[in-house]
Amino acid sequence: MQMREVARVYCKYINREQSWIQYLDLPSACLSIFTHTPPTTNSTKMAFAGKWETESQEGYDAFCKLLGIPDDVIEKGRDYKLITEVTQDGDNFTWTQIYPTNAQVTNKFTIGKECDMETIGGKKFKATVQMEGGKLSVAFPNYHHTSEISGGKLVETSKAGSVVLKRTSKKL
Repeated sequence: MQMREVARVYCKYINREQSWIQYLDLPSACLSIFTHTPPTTNSTKMAFAGKWETESQEGYDAFCKLLGIPDDVIEKGRDYKLITEVTQDGDNFTWTQIYPTNAQVTNKFTIGKECDMETIGGKKFKATVQMEGGKLSVAFPNYHHTSEISGGKLVETSKAGSVVLKRTSKKL
């Protein structure tokens, strides 16, 4: 493992104005290597912007059944290509999911601030979207949802108890 990777393992960035050096657990001889302050923008946040199309999903049937979605609706939706459009202005996001029936759900949110959101079923609720380690995270009424960019793909994971739906989308 290279020294830079070791530093990342031992570093916890809490405030943009503080240096990473304060959070390293390394011998003092190594500290002079890591005296830079992290950039004020997080490039991981910008990676979400764009238009995405479902490429694969795992756990779809079990997750939908757990949420009480009727079997005929599960069957129709199993192989559709959901389109997700994400725009971003700093910490402000607009996240739209477009379904084959031309139904769509748009949620607008600001990282760390409570907002009004809606499920595909039309249920409205309040939530706060967080960004941690490059992942967006939010609690929906019946499950917890995370979104991240991994290998250039949008990976969305929804968990309800031990049941997990993992959807992977490619950028269009």
